[in-house]
Amino acid sequence: MMSYLKGLLISCLVLASVMSWAKAVPISIDKTRVKLPEETVKEPPPSVDTGLHYDRYLREVIDFLEKDQHFREKLHNTDMEDIKQGKLAKELDFVSHHVRTKLDELKRQEVSRLRTLIKAKQDIEGGNDIAVDHQALLKQFEYLNHMNPHTFEVEDLDRLIKSATKDLENYDKERHEEFKRYEMMKEHERQEHLKTLDKEGRKKEEEHYEEMKKKHADHPKVNHPGSKDQLKEVWEEADGLDPEDFDPKTFFSLHDTNGDGFFDEQELEALFTKELEKIYDPTNEEDDMIEMEEERLRMREHVMNEVDSNKDRLVSLDEFLVATKKKEFLEPDSWETLEQNQAYTEEEMREFEEQLARQEEDLNLKAVDLQKQREDLERQQEQLNAQKIELQQAVEHMEQLKTQNVPPPPEMQLEGNAIPESLGHDQPPVAPEHQPLPPGHQDIPLEQQQHYVPQNQQDLGQEHQNIPQENQPLPPGHNSPPHDSPQMPLDHNNVP
Repeated sequence: MMSYLKGLLISCLVLASVMSWAKAVPISIDKTRVKLPEETVKEPPPSVDTGLHYDRYLREVIDFLEKDQHFREKLHNTDMEDIKQGKLAKELDFVSHHVRTKLDELKRQEVSRLRTLIKAKQDIEGGNDIAVDHQALLKQFEYLNHMNPHTFEVEDLDRLIKSATKDLENYDKERHEEFKRYEMMKEHERQEHLKTLDKEGRKKEEEHYEEMKKKHADHPKVNHPGSKDQLKEVWEEADGLDPEDFDPKTFFSLHDTNGDGFFDEQELEALFTKELEKIYDPTNEEDDMIEMEEERLRMREHVMNEVDSNKDRLVSLDEFLVATKKKEFLEPDSWETLEQNQAYTEEEMREFEEQLARQEEDLNLKAVDLQKQREDLERQQEQLNAQKIELQQAVEHMEQLKTQNVPPPPEMQLEGNAIPESLGHDQPPVAPEHQPLPPGHQDIPLEQQQHYVPQNQQDLGQEHQNIPQENQPLPPGHNSPPHDSPQMPLDHNNVP
């Protein structure tokens, strides 16, 4: 059990170290050099991250389980397949109260961390006012039992082991797919470059490409990873020992660099550097260092599949010694390198090209749509700017009229010809002949309007009262009497 948990954690560390192909280990660094006992590293560097989002939780749980001696003894002979399938029963009952309490605390901290992350995500997405259903959202985190956020139970250990195992297996699959996409993209870009060349340029480029392929394939024979010939070569060239004295048990002790009694994945990968040096050289144009790291991982996966019988992601001394007695170790088949095994088929390449074409078409449509939106926004902005200029000019014109005491033009006046209060102060009085007639008098002929004086202006001055009545026009309904009628002075006060 402990070896499986430890192998699980170390596997995470190894896989995290190769997450980025761009940071491939230089071939000039010999990873097979044997360290002296005082230089031995007992534990993986704490600074290395597994790449899992529950990295800290996984580390601390495994660390505290390993500290409980009674738990270690009880689970020492537990079947690994049963552990991976979640068939744990009451083994956690053997854990000391101190360790169990610490595991409970670790789980509470992890649940709190997840809730904080969920809340932060809600805030970023603009859902500040939306109630957060933590229980529903916690369902996506399969590595712990969210229904019981307070205590660490058997189910939590099952979930943690199964989730980490699944994530690591998925990582290997995703890595293969990512490398395949890398190779197809490299070929796609080469073909696109050829389209930009003339006939003579394409011919030269194709000749150069075939020359580089041939040069890369021209290398010494690569030994089958994990075979006797391959290990003897390390024994002789890296360890400086006589190949005739090769001893598997001594070899295992020399290359178990952390002295824990197991070959982990990183220690296995270190054994393949000599083989990789036969194929790849960072100074050669034809050698791709990303392909070199993929070749290293292919070798490690192959040996693990052949030797790791209990599938705990570690190779014990017993497993190693058993493997050295098999026919595959003594008389292995030849190892086919990457250039002999194309990462993709023609059908996959065709689908990849079609996918790129669809993506390019989608991007072009989005670009056209964005350009249209930009043009619309620019037109709207131009209209707004024009309206703004017109408003500014109108305000300036009204200010000028106000300063010059000039009435604004009719189009600037308010309804009913009322002059705005801001423009009505200090204006000269309107001449009587320019004043509007009162209601009911709009039908007076134009030639009579200039002699008509409204009643509300009869008190303007004494001189107006001395005007002879016969010279004043009569209002409608008061026409002059007939010539044969006696002329009577008109008394306006007695008019009905």
